[in-house]
Amino acid sequence: MSVSTTSAQVIPRPRNDFDHYHAHVYFDASSLAQATALVQQAGTELAVQVGRIHQKLVGPHPHWSCQLAFDKHSFEEVIGWLEQHRQGLDVLVHGVTGDNLLDHTAHASWLGQPSSLHLDVFR
Repeated sequence: MSVSTTSAQVIPRPRNDFDHYHAHVYFDASSLAQATALVQQAGTELAVQVGRIHQKLVGPHPHWSCQLAFDKHSFEEVIGWLEQHRQGLDVLVHGVTGDNLLDHTAHASWLGQPSSLHLDVFR
């Protein structure tokens, strides 16, 4: 997996290695409107399926989130678009292989800053 370095840590960058993907856009109360506009625009402009906008913690996610689902054929367009339009929002990107623990660890990458996930939900 390729990485981008910052002064504090190594951040895994998204790579097109799987057939299907989820991108989880993270936000909080102060960025709810921004995140809502982003995912709605993504749903209109890209080949993605937009999930619910969760204003609570769901699954392993340590922030409020909205899931975008897409496949390998639209990967480059979706990742490029998210990088250009996320305006400081952090996005977890991971492959969808059927193994949730691996998908959210070994198959995970980031646009923005990584967060520690609540992986105990998979054990």
